[in-house]
Amino acid sequence: MHSPDTSRPPGFRNGSVSDGPVLQTDTFLADVFNPPEQRRTRRRHRNAYESVPGRSHVPMEKVAFEGWLQTVTATYLTLTDQQRNASLDHLISVSGAVQLRHLSNGLETLLKRDFLRLLPLELAFYLLRWLDPQTLLTCCLVCKQWNKVISSCPEVWQNVCRELGWRIDESIQEASHWKGVYLKARQRMLQLKDQDAFETSSLIGHSARVYALYYKDGLLCTGSDDLSAKLWDVRTGQCIYGIQTHTCATVKFDEQKLVTGSFDNTIACWEWSTGAKIQQFRGHTGAVFSLDYNDDLDVLVSGSADFSVKVWALSAGACLNTLTGHTEWVTKVILQRSEVESMMHSPGDYILLSADKYEIKLWPLGREINCKCLKTLSVSEDRSIILQPRLQFDGRSIVCSSDLGVYQWDFSSFEVLRVIKMQDPTNLSLLSFGEVFALLFDNHFLYVMDLRTEVITGRWPLPAYRKSKRGSSFLAGVTSWLNGLDGDNDSGLVFATSMPDHSIHLVLWKENG
Repeated sequence: MHSPDTSRPPGFRNGSVSDGPVLQTDTFLADVFNPPEQRRTRRRHRNAYESVPGRSHVPMEKVAFEGWLQTVTATYLTLTDQQRNASLDHLISVSGAVQLRHLSNGLETLLKRDFLRLLPLELAFYLLRWLDPQTLLTCCLVCKQWNKVISSCPEVWQNVCRELGWRIDESIQEASHWKGVYLKARQRMLQLKDQDAFETSSLIGHSARVYALYYKDGLLCTGSDDLSAKLWDVRTGQCIYGIQTHTCATVKFDEQKLVTGSFDNTIACWEWSTGAKIQQFRGHTGAVFSLDYNDDLDVLVSGSADFSVKVWALSAGACLNTLTGHTEWVTKVILQRSEVESMMHSPGDYILLSADKYEIKLWPLGREINCKCLKTLSVSEDRSIILQPRLQFDGRSIVCSSDLGVYQWDFSSFEVLRVIKMQDPTNLSLLSFGEVFALLFDNHFLYVMDLRTEVITGRWPLPAYRKSKRGSSFLAGVTSWLNGLDGDNDSGLVFATSMPDHSIHLVLWKENG
């Protein structure tokens, strides 16, 4: 009996009858599935090995094998990369089919690990959160297992929806729901980019210029120099009410009444159902360019070309106070509750804002004679920068566009939060400002801006419209989507403006976007 030959690698066996078939099968398969040059090399190495005298017919014992393996490993680790590669090539060249199959299976595990299958689910979800949306969708196509894992992580799809400006309802945790929302959101954002998200319509009925527009809950009111005001259903384009009025410079309405400010220096309140004038407000000595009212307070406020702001009793028509301090036409007044606290007001307090072409003023809502302005905001102290329509106040911040860009002030501190500068701000007007998007327009296009990046994400061509300097002849429609789209609020009116032919041009969301 021969002693084991530790100089040979393990697994080499002699040509005994018992071992012969296995060795011959391995050799046959290796020879068949290798290129001719490799087959010739394999035969040379095999012949050289078989010519070694004293070959053992007995496999290496475990202890001896482990010692041999440690010696070979230690030597292998001292080699250069090139020498290691040559060593591997040599071992592969003398290996049979069993060894090659073992090597193939091992490499599959080492080099092509399916981490989504191998990792705990929470770790897989964590890694997926770092992928961009397009990569996520591509990964869903790899295999059923990947699609199942990726499609079952709600946080991943909620995050990509947020990136697109979508509002997230945290109470919904079904991943399949949010994946569907993302696909719909992605389609809507592509439509905005490709100028395919909106459609247009027209309202025809006035016979003179339309200078006053007001939108609420799917209804649009238009006031014209033809001494009429009309209430339209935006969805159907039908005129619901039409009443005879005075010339209209500004309008606001609710379900029962219409309040109009006129170029004849008066304000009037009309009943929709009968068309009757139920109250008139006299006292301004210039055209009334803006008004606002609150039924709970029974208060009406107005701004005029006489540089004054007046506070009225809505039901009685009596003037309660006249606020002075503006040195230009007062083109906008807003009556709104504060939602933040400061040294001047508390949450829930009603605040009156008024604006001319240079300044925005904040007033207390009271009946004190010679009432003092609480705060004056401006873009430039020397009045070199003009404010543009439209002034916006939501109780937390004040937003207005100017010749320098769009300014946003914090209402609790009156500090400037941000300035969005644009290429041509003198021609770009603000329509509405939200938490995620802003709606802007110039002489040629309507723009949707992502406020997180200040990048224009969509635009829509506009016809040659009538643009008043006061901002009364154009407006934004539904604005809730500016705080984040949710799949339901991208419907209805987006923008309306009066046209030179006295019609009203409407831009609406396309249905089933």
